[in-house]
Amino acid sequence: MATLLGFDFGTARIGVAVGETESGLAQPLIVINSEANDVRFGEIGKLIAEWKPTKLVVGMPATEDGSEHAMAPRCRRFANQLHGRFSLPVEFFDESLSSAEAEDMLREAGGKYGDWRERKRILDAVAAQRILQSYLDTHASTYANTPGHHHGTT
Repeated sequence: MATLLGFDFGTARIGVAVGETESGLAQPLIVINSEANDVRFGEIGKLIAEWKPTKLVVGMPATEDGSEHAMAPRCRRFANQLHGRFSLPVEFFDESLSSAEAEDMLREAGGKYGDWRERKRILDAVAAQRILQSYLDTHASTYANTPGHHHGTT
């Protein structure tokens, strides 16, 4: 079993999610509301110490025409900093629809998430969840063939 952390990187906020290869499920964790690198990486360091991930997954924005998104260089820089600071492998995963999907999920959930202010508060963490869940879904067969990996009930 391996634990992964997923990131929806933004200049104002970073959404973070956690997922496990055994269950194949991702869940939103937190939104880091800071533009200061020392605060951001301090929070990420705490999460890495708590969850002990074996890999980090960073959402990489793409454009519809396949050209590089304006945020792509910043996402790469963030991923390089993660790798450099925490010595963990970092992979990119397409995040094209993650924020829109997260917004839809929260709106459909209703309740307090019917209010846009409440949705905004956790939107980036749910977007990170969508990125990581898509990553896990895409790589499920890889993890299913890993020795010691059990999928489903016994």
